[in-house]
Amino acid sequence: MENLLGTSVSVFVGVTLLLFGGASWLMGQALARTWRPIWQAFIYGALIAAVDRFFIFALFEGELLVLGPFLLHTLVLIAIALAAYRLTKAHRMVSQYPWLYERVGPFAWRRSRGQDGTSQDGTPRESAAEEELPS
Repeated sequence: MENLLGTSVSVFVGVTLLLFGGASWLMGQALARTWRPIWQAFIYGALIAAVDRFFIFALFEGELLVLGPFLLHTLVLIAIALAAYRLTKAHRMVSQYPWLYERVGPFAWRRSRGQDGTSQDGTPRESAAEEELPS
């Protein structure tokens, strides 16, 4: 297991998952809050993983230039960032545009009822601009 991780399991959990996983989570949230594209999570995730590998090398005598553990740590950190990105973006879409979207699950949203060509009571509309305005 240590060959796969490049360090002990406790160091992987403490440094990679808790410390740098938290940084990846915050990075994913920041990208979603500022409406950045999701591909930026891959670049920043790789940079965070490089710093993670350096910390493991400097503090815990882990191996620095080993491709396998670096890729594993990168994939784990990017997965954490993508989860935070999607969770935050779903929350933002539903809270910022409640008249357009409703929440489907923790990671997804959909158009609200009435946005697909039918009115709130389910009858078809001729156009989307046909909604009643309050008097």
